[in-house]
Amino acid sequence: MAITRWSPTLPSSRDLVGIQDEVNRLFDSFFGHSPLRGDTAQLYSPAVDIDESAEEFVIRADLPGVAQKDVKVSLMGDTLTFRGERKFEAANQDGNRHRVERMYGTFERSFILGAPVRNDKVKATYHDGVLEIRVPKAEEARVREIEVQVG
Repeated sequence: MAITRWSPTLPSSRDLVGIQDEVNRLFDSFFGHSPLRGDTAQLYSPAVDIDESAEEFVIRADLPGVAQKDVKVSLMGDTLTFRGERKFEAANQDGNRHRVERMYGTFERSFILGAPVRNDKVKATYHDGVLEIRVPKAEEARVREIEVQVG
């Protein structure tokens, strides 16, 4: 058995492509298809904040680049759902697109609020790419202070 001297070299572009393919496969197994490889019909989840007060739930979702007409909100029982689509923007005809990192495609988020709500009083507004949904609680779900009396 001959001993050979180890000589560190920079990886070739073929090695880097192979590594990138392996990393993409790893991420695909966890998250589905990678949008960086052109899969624009992928389902994604917009970021959401949910606040609760004694009177209502307030849900705010970041939907930059989504048209108001492409957003639908529904409430069934105490489950709130919003869905929509962020459409893919085609590259202009004069240039070449070098990278696509923003998420595109359909989205749907559902939340169980866990309390009786007034479905006839729900209000949804959309301003500057933020969807805000206000869901008032039903009277029986509101917290009431009860005075403790001496017995």
